[in-house]
Amino acid sequence: MADEDYNDMDMGYEDEPVEADIEEGVEEDVENNNNNNEDIPDPLLGDDEEKEEQKTVQKDRKTSKYMTKYERARILGTRALQISMNAPVMVELEGETDPLEIAMKELRERKIPFTIRRYLPDGSYEDWGVDELIVEDSWKRQVGGD
Repeated sequence: MADEDYNDMDMGYEDEPVEADIEEGVEEDVENNNNNNEDIPDPLLGDDEEKEEQKTVQKDRKTSKYMTKYERARILGTRALQISMNAPVMVELEGETDPLEIAMKELRERKIPFTIRRYLPDGSYEDWGVDELIVEDSWKRQVGGD
């Protein structure tokens, strides 16, 4: 085929739908509506129901209140990695530079903002905050604490 034939052929581009023009103010309105809806309480959920659910979840736990050595290792490792990647530190530093030492200090002071999810054999799970769990004294021997 010659170049002249290409100019006469229909390449299918004319049949494509035209993109709609987006108004500039529309995006701002959507963002403002989302921010305004956060303050409005959900009418389907009453405040009393939410509080009762939280209380029953905390009382009906089946697992131990002690943090296992595996949970402790994972929490310290994950938090130390976050600290080494410049995450904000939740405790006052006194010359510590090692991320693992900082993570241990945060654990000692119960300032690590993590939730541990423990799965049960029936497929359900329990969520425990790090501040709710009892940590064994093994960290005292490792860091030379009290």
